[in-house]
Amino acid sequence: MPEAAGIIEVFGLATAFAAADAGCKAANVRLETFAKNKPGNADDLPVPLIVAVKFSGSISDVKAAMEAAKYKAEGLAGVETVHEIARPDTDTDQMLKLK
Repeated sequence: MPEAAGIIEVFGLATAFAAADAGCKAANVRLETFAKNKPGNADDLPVPLIVAVKFSGSISDVKAAMEAAKYKAEGLAGVETVHEIARPDTDTDQMLKLK
């Protein structure tokens, strides 16, 4: 069965680590490599760095990890976006570097 993927973009590296920790503790997921982005409007953001935290696992585990990560990040610097993919295509997996 294909694994689900979850991506949550948060403000700042410290928030990313805290969100990743919360997600991994909440569910049986695999944490993937962070992706960092300094957008053009960085000066207008709460923290000038957006970090994508990526989880993979069963859809129920990914959903639980994403909820925990979002809750944690909202209490810190904040969340930019959240997205779950129930069955990523093989090409999407490669772009997300999930396998």
